Amino acid sequence: MEITDKVGAKNPFAQRLLAERHSWPLTVALHLVPGALVVAAYFLIAHPLTQAIHYPAFLAWAIALLVVLVPAELGLLLWLGRQRNGRWSLRGVVHYLDKPLSRRRLVPIVVLLFLQFFVVSLALVPFDNLVYQTFFTWLPFEGAGGSVTAYLDGYPHSVMVIALAVCIPATGLALPIIEELYFRGFLMPRLPHQGRLTPLLSSALFSLYHLWAPWPLISRVIFMLPGAWMVYKKKDIRLSVGMHAGNTFFLQTIGTLALLFNVMP
Repeated sequence: MEITDKVGAKNPFAQRLLAERHSWPLTVALHLVPGALVVAAYFLIAHPLTQAIHYPAFLAWAIALLVVLVPAELGLLLWLGRQRNGRWSLRGVVHYLDKPLSRRRLVPIVVLLFLQFFVVSLALVPFDNLVYQTFFTWLPFEGAGGSVTAYLDGYPHSVMVIALAVCIPATGLALPIIEELYFRGFLMPRLPHQGRLTPLLSSALFSLYHLWAPWPLISRVIFMLPGAWMVYKKKDIRLSVGMHAGNTFFLQTIGTLALLFNVMP
């Protein structure tokens, strides 16, 4: 049985992507290919550009993510929606959009997910640094390391502030929302295995997708898993969107303000 039955997408590739379940090879490809494309875009487009204008690698990664994720993830979802529905729509493509949770139930859960993401991700930074120093110092990425500041070191203060500030709407808000729609709303309900392990598999594959920052792989699974699990159980994509995009927007905004006012080195 395929989700396309109701509308009947005629494109064979769209039919395969809209199937009720994906095969394991297709699942792995749909998770990891975007990450590989981000790395390629960084080396071929974004890094040469930011070097030419003397801006840090943080901005290069933001450009690479935008260049890849907007067409490869959001664009793919919209194209599939048009194939399925005959119009630009995510219905039948992205699951968990029906908002089954009332605002009264939604808000406390999102707040708890936000707090656990914030606390756990920060608490695991020393572990991430250890993993990087032990296994990943060979990575050829400029400024790779355990924190965002590693990508900013060595640049004038004004350049660092601008690089962070201009990325807030993209890497702080828009891209995490796109990732949740793609990974949690589109891919997770189509994983070959559906059961208790589904949120864990989704979180692990999502963590592996971050080929440009592999050292927090274990940590990322830990702090992303509660959001994936709640979406899977409650069938409401707003839970992981609130947790993920809420934290990235908050952390990047606070980090930018702290840098602007010299609260951080």
